[in-house]
Amino acid sequence: MKKIWEFIKKEIMLSVSVLAALAALVITPPSAKLFNDIDWRTLGTLFMMLTVLEGFKKENIFRPLLRLAGNIHTMTGLSMFLVFSVFFSSMFVTNDVSLIIFVPLTIILFKAGKKENYILPIITMENIAAIRGSLLTPFGSPQNLFIFGQSGVSAWHFISYMFPIWIISGLLLIIFVLFPYRKDIRQTTNIENSDFIGKWQPERKRQRITYLIIFTVVIITIVTRTEFWIWAVFATALIILITDRKILIKTDYVLLLTFFCFFVFSSSIAGNEKIASFLSSVLAGHEYEGSIILSQFISNVPAAIVLYPFAVNHGALLYGLDTAGLCSIIGSLASVINYRLYVREYPENSKKFLLVFTLISLAYFAFAVMPGYFISRTPMFIS
Repeated sequence: MKKIWEFIKKEIMLSVSVLAALAALVITPPSAKLFNDIDWRTLGTLFMMLTVLEGFKKENIFRPLLRLAGNIHTMTGLSMFLVFSVFFSSMFVTNDVSLIIFVPLTIILFKAGKKENYILPIITMENIAAIRGSLLTPFGSPQNLFIFGQSGVSAWHFISYMFPIWIISGLLLIIFVLFPYRKDIRQTTNIENSDFIGKWQPERKRQRITYLIIFTVVIITIVTRTEFWIWAVFATALIILITDRKILIKTDYVLLLTFFCFFVFSSSIAGNEKIASFLSSVLAGHEYEGSIILSQFISNVPAAIVLYPFAVNHGALLYGLDTAGLCSIIGSLASVINYRLYVREYPENSKKFLLVFTLISLAYFAFAVMPGYFISRTPMFIS
């Protein structure tokens, strides 16, 4: 029992997701439809990204980015660089992928400069940056892609509608990034040498090229939403099994299982006729608030699928879904990735992560929620 309890404390998010999935299966018994409704595409692409990330770390492929960031000599400059790298990259490679790339870099850099006390606030702001940066483009997040595909509006119309809240989000984020350094805005990074950057081994060049090619395939798979994604997953697993099989052991399967359980939960809830009927009766005219609230229980991507058929103002629904991730770690499953990346490095700090993450995210939400509400009332988004 002691070992079980220790595991539960160590893997809080997994434990919560398992309990949620089991509870949902009681409400809606398992069926073939439930199996089909699970987002296998997301699980597959997440497996590829997590596996490639382990290969990147082993082969030190992030070395150029580390060198570039290591040349920034103030904490405010370094933090701005990292947070806004997430903000802008998330528009093109999706919010979860940008976090997978930049959160490990942040941890490496801050450890090198002995600034570990700033890691949690900054990666929380990177999480906010991923959520708010990705909202600008149709393919920045899964919920954006879903509503864009369903609505029939043009990409330019979509971007024009999201642009005001994107600009407000970026300006607000600058203030939040500066806040931890308010007492010493010129605080130095203390990165005195470049040992942390590491070196590239000439004999491992083929492995580095292999991982870069796989990474390119993953990005193309995500952006194009190709129907052949499953072949990309099989090819990735097979190539790494042949060339570097030990990497497959290091893949974060706990995170994959956590996502799987949350998908079971959301699919079960969405498949319940009484719950669907209730949502239909209460959502109309309250898409913004309703999507934020529901996302705290099933996350924003499943909430998009559940709520879209019942929504009248699809622009308000979209704004709410892209704001929901600021309320809690459940609001956006990209946040669960952030949590997992941090806890793998600092397993003893899981509760501290949840506390700091929630406080900073809610503070940002308090400033962001009202502009989103008023802009979402405009009739620009027509579907």
